[in-house]
Amino acid sequence: MDAVILVVAIGAIVAGFVQGLSGFAFGLTAMSFWAWSLEPKLAAAMAVFGALTGQITAAVTMRRGLKLGKLLPFLVGGLVGIPIGVAILPALDLQLFKALLGTFLVLWCPTMLAARNLPAITAGGRVADGIVGGVGGIMGGIGGFTGTIPTLWCTLRGFDKDEQRAIIQNFNLALLLVTMAIYVEKGIVTREMLPMFAIVGPAMLIPTLLGARLYVGISEATFRKIVLSLLAASGVALLASSAPHLLQRLA
Repeated sequence: MDAVILVVAIGAIVAGFVQGLSGFAFGLTAMSFWAWSLEPKLAAAMAVFGALTGQITAAVTMRRGLKLGKLLPFLVGGLVGIPIGVAILPALDLQLFKALLGTFLVLWCPTMLAARNLPAITAGGRVADGIVGGVGGIMGGIGGFTGTIPTLWCTLRGFDKDEQRAIIQNFNLALLLVTMAIYVEKGIVTREMLPMFAIVGPAMLIPTLLGARLYVGISEATFRKIVLSLLAASGVALLASSAPHLLQRLA
């Protein structure tokens, strides 16, 4: 099997399971595999496609109670942010972006894991939720990272796992649909990418379903640990993939 195809398949399998379990993080997880061997634009398009496929699967197989009032600010902010992210993508220094995001996740998430009894953030209300949604939209336009910052914010807000899952799942689904449509319209997704999409979709399907099945039986505390641990691990992977490129520039 061609090495690139193997990397694409393995990345999709692992990322599909992670997204099924946590409701997010397909792009971050997949990029930790794909960033080493794929051109950035292709990797970004595949991350959006894979994340969208996973969210559609989750929407069909795993319904959770949705409170529209809590979702709406995230959604409005996200829809505003997507075009900004797409506009930034062609000129973005992707390696520097990954290094900065990775550093933030590596520093912040273990701190939250260590401080188990942090009080929930209640300040800011819907305006703060909308701003966070906007950041998620920008990151979604850049490469399918829609759920990263909103998921962290929902954890800080103290939402229970089903409430958080419902918000992030529906937020991601809506934003990824819009992002993929913009990618197609702007020619970021090309015919040449379709064979890779055909690998990603089948490879991630069963792992996504297995992850979603595992989610049902875990406790609130365990879910919080899983989410923060996944975010921290994603940060490490982002740093590992970007550091060699940045160090080479300095050499």
